[in-house]
Amino acid sequence: MLTAIVFILIIGTILAITVSLMGNTTQKTTNRYLYEQAQLLARSAAEYAVMAAQSQNLANCLKKIDMQYQNLYDINITLHYVGSGLPTNCPILANDVGHPESNGSVLIDIWVHLKPSVSQNENPISYFRRTLQKL
Repeated sequence: MLTAIVFILIIGTILAITVSLMGNTTQKTTNRYLYEQAQLLARSAAEYAVMAAQSQNLANCLKKIDMQYQNLYDINITLHYVGSGLPTNCPILANDVGHPESNGSVLIDIWVHLKPSVSQNENPISYFRRTLQKL
């Protein structure tokens, strides 16, 4: 009888530890998935920003793009232009370019973050990407 009680206590302890580890693993897997999705969204946003900047002529420069993805992520894109002969209303990072091939480039800052309404752990999920693209 005593052996059965000890056996049940040991099995119960092992089961409690297993359930606890499964909860932690599930949370880590979910956070990793959301972070990987934020990285992919940042890459897509960079391509979208280049496409949007190319569709504008430089007389009315594109400065900022704010988007949402599936009501889960906020995506903020800021563009800074590099080149000579740019209008003064453009956010210019540098206008003293040494090579003519570098004229008309854009520095794109992309910040993708999970909305606060989505349940998160202590650390909010966000991803920052900076890229330099030729227009």
